Amino acid sequence: MSITPTWRRGVAVATVLALAAPACAAAASDDDSVRINEIQMIGTHNSYHAGLTPGVATLLQQKAPVVFAGLDYQHPDLAAQLSSGVRQVELDIYADAAGGRYAQPKGPLLVTAAGLPADPDPDPQNLMLKPGFKVMHIQDIDYVSNCQPFVACLARIRAWSKAHPRHAPIFILIETKQDVPKAPIPLTEPEKFTPAVFDALDAEIRSVFKPNEMIVPDQVRGHFTTLEAAVKAKRWPTLGQARGKVVFLMDQRAVGPVYLDGHPSLKGRVIFTNAEPGQPDAAFTEQNDGTPDAIDTLVRQGYLVRTRTDSDTKEARTNDTSRRDLVMASGAQFLSTDYPPAEPAKWPGGYAVRFAGAAPVRCNPVLRPVRCRDEGLDQAGPPLKQSAAAAR
Repeated sequence: MSITPTWRRGVAVATVLALAAPACAAAASDDDSVRINEIQMIGTHNSYHAGLTPGVATLLQQKAPVVFAGLDYQHPDLAAQLSSGVRQVELDIYADAAGGRYAQPKGPLLVTAAGLPADPDPDPQNLMLKPGFKVMHIQDIDYVSNCQPFVACLARIRAWSKAHPRHAPIFILIETKQDVPKAPIPLTEPEKFTPAVFDALDAEIRSVFKPNEMIVPDQVRGHFTTLEAAVKAKRWPTLGQARGKVVFLMDQRAVGPVYLDGHPSLKGRVIFTNAEPGQPDAAFTEQNDGTPDAIDTLVRQGYLVRTRTDSDTKEARTNDTSRRDLVMASGAQFLSTDYPPAEPAKWPGGYAVRFAGAAPVRCNPVLRPVRCRDEGLDQAGPPLKQSAAAAR
């Protein structure tokens, strides 16, 4: 079902707001002529990651220093990241239908057994006992998050969005965790993601965000037979249609068929899959280690592309900017990093990923429309003062 009429009403409202905005803001023509695949933004990798507990960090430094090095990063609150200009966040989720599956991580026991000072209570509010999706990196080991559970993370994003209604769209990357990493001890067995579990995931998202606060596959597909046909026909919404909204993206490609079960071309679903280009559901795809040429080709075909500028703290430790500079010049819309502008690396050189002028969003270097200007693409501005009723 197409919602073009609703989008047009949104554009009309956006135009009125733009006319009332300060002179430095982008003209309404930018909102009308720039589509969301024609911009580029900086995103954070594992945006929820609050760092290892002191005891687990010490234990890993002693027993598995390479593993520790790859986990030695952390991010502040999601709202702080958004306020600093991040427009794509990543949340790793574990299914926990009954609640309590991850309530007693083994990390604290290992720390005590090693004779190290006890770590603080990992869940003083007993949030892990409640049913629902949980947010963390590695069960039992790397489990501290800056928000918990999943719906609370989404609520923080929504609250920030409602306070900054003119922001460029926020893209929320979801990684569904169901594997058991290799470890010297048996780790908690995760709940598997089935079509029914994905139904529950969509329901949790819809319990936080209203339909008019999201861009979902049905809206982009419109009257086209497949989602891919729509994006190749340049049917991504304009910036004006997407302001103040969120878009959900799936991280792993392997779970796509499960999420698609009963939902051909993502009909009725909330999240855009990480699809194989050429498939009916293909609209978003990842090129985490992709070459600029590969990214360029996909972007020109109409796909949204996510890539990584750095990983496992390797580039940050030596201030190696070669990968960063290559993919920033590519057309990848989402540049994922552990070091956005407000969070430079702690090692010499202060590795970070930032645009000129610290802009949150810039015109896509491959698809830059004639009327696109970096200034004003994002108009978050200071938070609005609003009543609790207005925020709902």
